[in-house]
Amino acid sequence: MFISNAYAQTAAATGAGASLTANVIQILLIFLVFYLLLIRPQQKKLKEHEAELKAIKVGDKVLTAGGLYAVVRKIENDDLTLEISKGVEVTAHRFTIREVLADKHEVHAQKQNAKGKKNV
Repeated sequence: MFISNAYAQTAAATGAGASLTANVIQILLIFLVFYLLLIRPQQKKLKEHEAELKAIKVGDKVLTAGGLYAVVRKIENDDLTLEISKGVEVTAHRFTIREVLADKHEVHAQKQNAKGKKNV
């Protein structure tokens, strides 16, 4: 009777060690999937947005985080003077710009260039 109990305890202990290893591997795989599908693309998008903000120049059309469409009239460090209407200018911080807008002609040219690059 005692011998069978000893075998049963040994088998259970071995199974628990393998189970722990499997759980750790599963957690690591889940973290890897989250990193590849969520974190990494978001970081890439953030870097692209920061590069876009640093490239703002006078005359660019922009959309602010508050939803205002404006044209950049003056740049001083990180402060932009934006013209939201004729004769109406406001000052905004560079990082409150949500998007730099392109003219319709520029967007069309960019799409044509992208199609050309894909076909090559």
